[in-house]
Amino acid sequence: MPELTVTSEIYEEYDYRTKITPSTEGNVISEFPFLLPKIGGPATFDEDDDLDIERPQKEIIKIEHSSHTKIALVGLQVWRGAFLLADWLIHLGLKGELANKCVLELGAGTGLTSFVAALYAKKVVCTDIDLGGILELIKLNAKYNKKLIKSQFKVMPLDFTDTAWKPPLLDEIKQADIIIAADVIYDDDVTAAFISTIQKILNTQPPKALYIVLEKRYVFTIEHLDSVAPCYETFLTLLDKVKTENPHSTWTIQQLPLDFPKYFTYDRVKDLVLWKISSVKS
Repeated sequence: MPELTVTSEIYEEYDYRTKITPSTEGNVISEFPFLLPKIGGPATFDEDDDLDIERPQKEIIKIEHSSHTKIALVGLQVWRGAFLLADWLIHLGLKGELANKCVLELGAGTGLTSFVAALYAKKVVCTDIDLGGILELIKLNAKYNKKLIKSQFKVMPLDFTDTAWKPPLLDEIKQADIIIAADVIYDDDVTAAFISTIQKILNTQPPKALYIVLEKRYVFTIEHLDSVAPCYETFLTLLDKVKTENPHSTWTIQQLPLDFPKYFTYDRVKDLVLWKISSVKS
């Protein structure tokens, strides 16, 4: 039976694609618009004593990506969760919560959210599995978006199924203050490996905070006679197992409300969720 090909829903929501020639045949280059407010300074007033409201700048992230892939290479596409996570990073950045922080992205895909983090953080380490040319794609997209990258920026391989980290990667993990991930839950085996990875990362020189965005993807099953989101349920089950097996864990786990501003152009559907998992020094 041939392996299924999948396509991200966002390509049908808006016309992001350009006519720019991509570096690789079969890829496309899209331009994703967003609003970038300036970090607040002192309030200023006009001659009528009214508060001056500075309009956000219109910015573009240019991303080369695949328009469809096999499931194993979905990271070569852009998914909706990346936009929600990017919105959250801008929200944190405007509040000064990324200043002087080292950010580590897991399963970065095309690199989009790492580029947003790089607007505000001291350092960004953008990681993904070294498969299908994905690391080279991130480096290419970093060149396209160099004007947005204000921080130290590094691309490194990180495979969820291998936590025997080499010294250079281990050093970056130790330094990381904030870990981010979007749309990395699409397969039960990958989900289990992801939970093992974040468990080890969060326990390596805490305190650390992980922000993860997921989109619940529903399928109808005969077993449940209903539509369920199996990968999301697996994520919650494994997360609960970690808490049960480690009752004295220094982790706090919470689902965050999505009431922060929307800066990117996408549909913020009800099936998007944002979780924060924090570890503290024991």
